[in-house]
Amino acid sequence: MISLSKNHFSSCLSLSNLLLRRMLTKVAWCSNVNDSTHDGVILLSESIESLKNQEAFQQIAQALEKHAQIDESARNDVSILAAPVAGGRVVFSPIGPTNRDYDDVRRFTDAALKGVKRALSSGMKKPLLVQAYECPRFPHRDLAAFVGALHGLYVPIEVREALPEKKVKAEVIGFHSTNKDAQCYADLAGKLEAGRCVARDIGGSDPERMAAPNVAEYVKETFKNTCVQLEVISDLKVIEKEYPLFAAVNRCAAGVERHQGRIIYLTYEGEGPITRTLFIVGKGVTYDTGGCDIKANGVMAGMHRDKCGAAAVAGFFKVLAELKPKGIKVVGGMAMVRNSVGSNAYVADEIITSRAGKRVRIGNTDAEGRMAMGDLLCRMKEMVLETNAPNPYLMTIATLTGHARIAVGCPYALIMDNGPAKAAGYSQRVQTGGDLIGDLFEISTIRREDYEFHKGKSEYEDILQCNNLPSTRTPRGHQGPAAFLILATGLEKHGIDSDRPLAYSHLDIAGSEGEFPGIPTGSPILALTEAFVLNQS
Repeated sequence: MISLSKNHFSSCLSLSNLLLRRMLTKVAWCSNVNDSTHDGVILLSESIESLKNQEAFQQIAQALEKHAQIDESARNDVSILAAPVAGGRVVFSPIGPTNRDYDDVRRFTDAALKGVKRALSSGMKKPLLVQAYECPRFPHRDLAAFVGALHGLYVPIEVREALPEKKVKAEVIGFHSTNKDAQCYADLAGKLEAGRCVARDIGGSDPERMAAPNVAEYVKETFKNTCVQLEVISDLKVIEKEYPLFAAVNRCAAGVERHQGRIIYLTYEGEGPITRTLFIVGKGVTYDTGGCDIKANGVMAGMHRDKCGAAAVAGFFKVLAELKPKGIKVVGGMAMVRNSVGSNAYVADEIITSRAGKRVRIGNTDAEGRMAMGDLLCRMKEMVLETNAPNPYLMTIATLTGHARIAVGCPYALIMDNGPAKAAGYSQRVQTGGDLIGDLFEISTIRREDYEFHKGKSEYEDILQCNNLPSTRTPRGHQGPAAFLILATGLEKHGIDSDRPLAYSHLDIAGSEGEFPGIPTGSPILALTEAFVLNQS
């Protein structure tokens, strides 16, 4: 059951501190569509016809109908015209049909994003977004629209730093809905966007601006004086001893001080008795050259985005710091490392013993993400067993395989469970949460062939890290890495046949992290928030 009571959030009229510090566009609920604070209105509805039935918008509907008689595209696409509203102009962005099998809540998200972009191009600096279409099929339609609008206002951190005059696209954005219960969504949308801004800053920035040491400093600044505790591990000897798989990837980059890896742990513990515990590891490869199995033929471009898993972990913790949910503890791990190529790079055929004591034969240095995350996941497993954490659930989040993107396409993420997680319905829970707000997941399955694929092929090794083909040319190329992570960390001893089963899911966000060139989406922050923060059951 989804709960949006006032116990979860502060006053709907308050502004998110992080938005003020990071995105700088003020966010507020507006009760009057003629509020002179705003210099224009962005109006969302299913169609011009649907507006005619609402007394408050009949004049606008008449103007739109007249406009459509000379420009038929106004019925299906974004248009702008003079109207008796705040600022004297309205951007009409039709949502389109919402009643077909394949329609989802993104109708509202997409319409809001298109509307904001058109408003900005018209010169608006203080737009008011009005969501005027009632659609019970999508209970979080207003929230989906508001976060869609905020996505369109994000300014990359490099631009904010280098060009202060461009640090904001709009000075303020107001939210209004014909649904009187939607007021709390304005503040919630701002707090969700706060987390997504953090994720975009880290995930979308270039490999120097967000090299591992810089990410660590950014995270420290982000969570200064908050309820989130941090631990940053930078000592190479500690990394080599306690995180040997990570250290192998870091070995070449460690020779360049500004590229040296960082392992970052974040902890949030809500007030009251802890009834649920999440352990989340994110892949934070700041740049992926492929290593000695180098990415050739131009496919290296865009590999600064290989850190979006760890970026999402940081962003989710910002949401936790903003919402302060009770009764839940969350431990996050960011595996920040650069997969460089050089004389000290790790190579195929090396055998490296993981933190869990498993001998791993390297098959492909371009399969570095599973290496970076493996020992952190093992440490999370140890934390669960050492502390007897209540209702533990372990996750890895990564832009791990091109196979995932090909298998389900964009903008969809994949989630796959081990036995205990499947029994508990975790994949379905995440998928349902994502469906509510437009952060969409497909469910995949880890099969016996995936485990067999990664078992050692000789007496030298226990586990084969990877074959020497790209995931896109490997059957079951996105499921296999999940099986590797289970085997390399010893989680296979905690399946449904164990007296201490541990639920674990792997999330491959290669398809949902956003198009390149472009702005990262911050996936799966929205889905995780819906599934584990707003849903208290």
